Amino acid sequence: MVLHVLEAARAARRLDRVAVATDDERIAEAVRAAGGEAVMTSPDCSSGTDRLAEAAGAIPADVYVNVQGDEPLMAPENIDRAVDALLAAPGREIASVWIPQNAKESADANVVKVAVAQDGRALYFSRAPIPFPRSGAAVYRKHLGLYAYRAATLRKIARLPPSPLEKAESLEQLRWLEAGYSIWMAEAASDSIGVDTPEDLSRAEEWMREAREARA
Repeated sequence: MVLHVLEAARAARRLDRVAVATDDERIAEAVRAAGGEAVMTSPDCSSGTDRLAEAAGAIPADVYVNVQGDEPLMAPENIDRAVDALLAAPGREIASVWIPQNAKESADANVVKVAVAQDGRALYFSRAPIPFPRSGAAVYRKHLGLYAYRAATLRKIARLPPSPLEKAESLEQLRWLEAGYSIWMAEAASDSIGVDTPEDLSRAEEWMREAREARA
């Protein structure tokens, strides 16, 4: 799964360097065997952002992108769109991507939803369907597991303590919103599947099979 993510990141046109941050030597060996770069980090990292912030100490850059290792279907174009959204204005601190979602899919608590302001800033992330369709039809946006950060912002948010909303929803990005940071959202080029359950894995494998058959 990690190698699929590595391949997508290598294909992104907006990235100058790609590395896999891990605390597991088995993952590092698999990455290196595939010709990739692995950076060993502490097993005490409590989140992907913490792990990225530690790895950033060995890789100087102005912008860092966290492509989560459980997103084997993440398209390179989605990575590029997150970077483009971040760099669209000097004051932007964090960026990510979303894709439209139907009401049935939005009921899945394993799929994170995001409400977005008219200017593109994220208003809130939730495992619940948001907005609630009290009257009329709701527009649902699925959040994909991908973030781009300014270097200074990454260092700051990695030092933030867990927040009440983060604990309630088990969503790290709510910590940043509660601390006053803005997350700028761009529409993704295509969907992805975060593999959190055995059912997710089965769906991801089916997507890959269909993609291979379509190319054949």
